[in-house]
Amino acid sequence: MGKLSTHVLDTTQGKPGAGVRIALYVVGAQGRSLLKTDVTNADGRCGAPLLEGEAMQPGRYELVFAAGDYFAAQGVALAEPRFIDEVTIAFGIASAEQNYHVPLVVTPWSYSTYRGS
Repeated sequence: MGKLSTHVLDTTQGKPGAGVRIALYVVGAQGRSLLKTDVTNADGRCGAPLLEGEAMQPGRYELVFAAGDYFAAQGVALAEPRFIDEVTIAFGIASAEQNYHVPLVVTPWSYSTYRGS
């Protein structure tokens, strides 16, 4: 079986995004349901895969990163309302047998992602 993982890279400060709150949702016909929450470690990663084993299923998911709270905790001067606050990455898992790595590269003014392995 595959697994789902993530990490956060703070390109403003050139370091991992430690202490970012993350929520994982599954998205179905009735809306989204919270599966798991976690906080990134000193390396900007979660301590364990977000999904693995039987929990790793094909479908639509969302990762929500509390980026604005992270930057505020770092002492970054942010506009009110924040330009980047919660970052939601909506993605699909086509095969439970594959690894899906969905990182967030973020600043207070921009973000991007890609599918890693």
